[in-house]
Amino acid sequence: MRTQFNSIDEYIAEFPADVRELLETIRYTIAENAPDADECINYGMPTFKLEGNLVHFAAYKNHLGFYPGPTGVVKFEKDLKKFVTSKGAIQFPLNTELPLNLISKIVKFRVKENLEKAIMKKSAKKKK
Repeated sequence: MRTQFNSIDEYIAEFPADVRELLETIRYTIAENAPDADECINYGMPTFKLEGNLVHFAAYKNHLGFYPGPTGVVKFEKDLKKFVTSKGAIQFPLNTELPLNLISKIVKFRVKENLEKAIMKKSAKKKK
């Protein structure tokens, strides 16, 4: 599989139909919960940006990786117990149903977090 992509559509097109369906589902879920976010490829992965990186996602041999950053993992630690997680990543096995409600909650949390950080940065700049 190649590593350079110009769009999320290009990225998704590289996978078999069953994985493409999962990738489109997670993409739609993110877009639905972050309607003002922009899509791009960042770090070679599909990314949504809103006042900075919001979330990334990617497909691997046995799982989908979902990357809400460290705060997104810590905030939902209890809900993520049945998944493999690391500092800023969650693995959703390809052979199980995507937890779309949980993904939605995490994305909404990250939207709120990024917007609050942006307001604080703007406020700090005004004080200077």
